[in-house]
Amino acid sequence: MKGNFFLVGILVIALASCTGEIVSSPKPKGYFRINFPEKRYVIYQSDCPFTFEYPTYANMKIDDNLNAKSCWNNLVFSQFNAQLHLTYYGVFSEKSYNEMTESARKLAMKHSIKANAIDQKLISYPDKKVYGVYYAIEGNTASSVQFFLTDSAKHYFRGALYFNERPQYDSLQPVVKFIKKDIDRLIESFKWKN
Repeated sequence: MKGNFFLVGILVIALASCTGEIVSSPKPKGYFRINFPEKRYVIYQSDCPFTFEYPTYANMKIDDNLNAKSCWNNLVFSQFNAQLHLTYYGVFSEKSYNEMTESARKLAMKHSIKANAIDQKLISYPDKKVYGVYYAIEGNTASSVQFFLTDSAKHYFRGALYFNERPQYDSLQPVVKFIKKDIDRLIESFKWKN
């Protein structure tokens, strides 16, 4: 008999605590915490006709692709599984200069199929004879940033940021924002040697 009172008591408490409404709330999306390193820079020195600053937490590696030319490098951000591909060409004529700048534009616009937006910004440092165009590409695209720099006479330098991941802009956006500051520093510190 005592057992029945106990069982009835638990049922009464359980029923009294129910309001009849079941409320559920969706869990917010979560992302992995990213620990960004402190911003510090070193000067890129080589036999190439340019110098610039790049972050200490990235490694400069010579491009070992079979088609790579002299002064082609990859700035590797191992922590973020990303690379900034850097290429250099000597400009020999107005025709080759025009072809290279048009090629850079086409390569950036190639991402317009999946891009939410492609912002273009002119680069102009007349005191250093550094000019160019910066393409900020937003959305689930293979490349988030592309740019080229030139002296409009004999030098042409191009950069393109790629992640070795499937493009997911929402997830990559904090890292892209972080690396963009490094690219900005590279461009601002860029100088031709001659």
